[in-house]
Amino acid sequence: MQLWLQDKLPFTTISIAYEGSAIDIPNVLIDTGSASSIIAADIVETIQIVPLPQDALRVIRGVGGSEAVFIRRVDYLQVGERSLPDFEIEVGGMDYGFEINGILGMDYLPRRLYKRKASVAQGKECEDIGRRNGKTSEWVICKNMSLCGFQHYFNGSMLIL
Repeated sequence: MQLWLQDKLPFTTISIAYEGSAIDIPNVLIDTGSASSIIAADIVETIQIVPLPQDALRVIRGVGGSEAVFIRRVDYLQVGERSLPDFEIEVGGMDYGFEINGILGMDYLPRRLYKRKASVAQGKECEDIGRRNGKTSEWVICKNMSLCGFQHYFNGSMLIL
């Protein structure tokens, strides 16, 4: 992951894929104070992520105020070599008065992707990503290794950190 400081804040470039199209997005703020990741609507519109009539709107609040966003599940969100498949992003206007294309929040930062080696106990800290689509998957996303029992359910085979 390549980082740079802009106005004393850490930024990076991310990649997002949606329905087979991918885009690199520069000027994404890394924000451990943000619960979720949000991307500027005008940027992801180029890969056909646009609001649909069935989309539910959510209002998010932060230091800069509040704004309405819609939710979209993308094929993957990647930073450097670390990619998480089937990832949910928020999409909004992001008119904050300075150049920013997105915020990478805590929904991405602490997660790890592991290859399943044994039966995994499902819980709020460990999610079989295949179950999102009604399938069984060999991949599991863990938000917190100590709470999901990494040592008990895996033999240490990590795909991406």
